[in-house]
Amino acid sequence: MARLTLETPADVRLLDSGMSVGEALAAFNAVHPDAGGIATFLGKVRPDDDVRVLELSHYEPLTLPGMRDLAGEALKRWPLDGVLVWHRIGVMHPGEGIVLVAAAARHRRDAFHAVDFLMDYLKSAAWLWKREKRADGWHWVEPRAQDFADRNRWE
Repeated sequence: MARLTLETPADVRLLDSGMSVGEALAAFNAVHPDAGGIATFLGKVRPDDDVRVLELSHYEPLTLPGMRDLAGEALKRWPLDGVLVWHRIGVMHPGEGIVLVAAAARHRRDAFHAVDFLMDYLKSAAWLWKREKRADGWHWVEPRAQDFADRNRWE
């Protein structure tokens, strides 16, 4: 597991097993003692529409580099102390965490904007493919029109 330091302000990971949100955020907070605030977002598998399993696959040569570039863009846009972007791949069940995003900044608004920006891009331009297993079989999950509209407001 890579260690986050002040010299590497972006902690970007793909995880093929569960994530400990509490431990991740405690470590992120410890690395950024001068931050005035840390904004976070945890995305979870919803049990909507009788979802029994969510599976995320990805294209390895593009996924992690793309996520790192995205984190770098957030660091360029706002005066941040650091960002954390962890995304699960593989099979997950309702209630399990899919994505954890955090931003540390001197001022809360910068952290809020950065987390919102990161999630808008991860929802609509990520290098991940989702499918859900329901009672009637597997279904691919595509980004919604609102996901693209949310992303477009940052351009």
